Amino acid sequence: MTEEASRMERDSMGDVAVPAGAYYGASTERARQNFPISGLRLPRRFIRAMAQIKGAAALVNSELGLLEAQLANAIQQAAEEVEEGKFDNHFVVDVFQTGSGTSTNTNANEVIANRANELLGGPLGSRKPVHPNDHVNRCQSSNDVIPSAMQLAALVAIHEELIPALSYLKEALEKKASEFMPVIKTGRTHLQDATPIRLGQEFTGYAGQAERGMARARLAAEELADLPLGGTAVGTGLNAHPEFAQRVCQHLSRRAGVMVQETKNHFQAQATLDAVLSAAGALRTVAVSLWKIGNDLRWFASGPRAGLGEITLPEVQPGSSIMPGKVNPVIIESLTMVVARVLGNDATIAVAAQSGSIFELNLMMPVAAYSLLESIGLLASSAQNLARQCIDGIKATERGPQMVEQGLMLATALAPAIGYDAAARIAKEALANGRTIREIAREQTKLSADELDRLLDPARMTRPGMEAGAAGG
Repeated sequence: MTEEASRMERDSMGDVAVPAGAYYGASTERARQNFPISGLRLPRRFIRAMAQIKGAAALVNSELGLLEAQLANAIQQAAEEVEEGKFDNHFVVDVFQTGSGTSTNTNANEVIANRANELLGGPLGSRKPVHPNDHVNRCQSSNDVIPSAMQLAALVAIHEELIPALSYLKEALEKKASEFMPVIKTGRTHLQDATPIRLGQEFTGYAGQAERGMARARLAAEELADLPLGGTAVGTGLNAHPEFAQRVCQHLSRRAGVMVQETKNHFQAQATLDAVLSAAGALRTVAVSLWKIGNDLRWFASGPRAGLGEITLPEVQPGSSIMPGKVNPVIIESLTMVVARVLGNDATIAVAAQSGSIFELNLMMPVAAYSLLESIGLLASSAQNLARQCIDGIKATERGPQMVEQGLMLATALAPAIGYDAAARIAKEALANGRTIREIAREQTKLSADELDRLLDPARMTRPGMEAGAAGG
């Protein structure tokens, strides 16, 4: 096997052999060799956000007279190509790297500088006329660029992926809520029979969870929109023009399609991961909401004969290699594994925020960025998949309505008329003898048949204070 051709480059530590065709340079090559940890790379959205920041920075530096127009134009074009994904293979640094993400910022600077020099007729590795630090990184530091890219990428992902997916799920659940509103079944608390409820009312609750998940995601996005850009090394803004960050944010808002602004407090923005931790908390809540929805649905569909069997889920694939005809709730199982991953990512981000924030800088930013963006993508995909491949095809069975008359907690409706203790005795006797509440009440109370029918009408119980006809039958 022949060795790959290489070129010699120099950084502040000396000479380094870099693959001849690489658009990254010496410092990135050192990082590539230093961190052979996982093979995981920061995702496409993060690279896109980095490129958007670098392109906007070049434009603003030109506007401020800090960068020659020819160099700025070449940097902008190179950054746009990185933004489009043309150089993803040249972002080679592992997620588990320097805690500030300096290696990834350097990777971006070198790729963009090399491509800009190529556009200007120079060879790879020349560092002339465009220098990765002096020009591409002007008015910036890894310490403000990396958290800004993390927040920008997450902000865009929330708006482009997560909120639309939750909206799609909410609409699917609302549609089923309307369809199932006539279906009256036994409610359950503590895994025990409770008073009647409409299947549609349960689905209304699920739709409400999705709706509130969207609201929580929007709140998280608002905080992510305050970018640390402009603080440079420690939040003081050393080597950055005072107008740089505000102008870059204006360009980024147009480029990325989301409103961002320079933070009003660079010291908190760079020294902590508080905004990211808050966003992870919102994602955790969304994840747990989805778990509750999915878990309820697979319990309702359990059986089909030895379980509850109150609904059927769409059959999407055979469920067993040994049991013919078995079909499992695999879409929901996929969802619950996503939830487990999101909860794990939330714990990772919590540790990163707690343990990584030391004085003026957080030192666990790359893993926090990876975890946050992965969680957003997983939740968006699984919420939409749940709606499309599960919710849309759910059907109600006759099992739920058939069991309502057998429900012991129908006795609850008798309590206002005969008292709690008398109603409790009727419920216990019905359980012991395998009879219905109606049968025992007819024998042991002075309530008329009409009054019993009124009190024990399941439809009326799902709409307290309303007559059965007004409750929808």
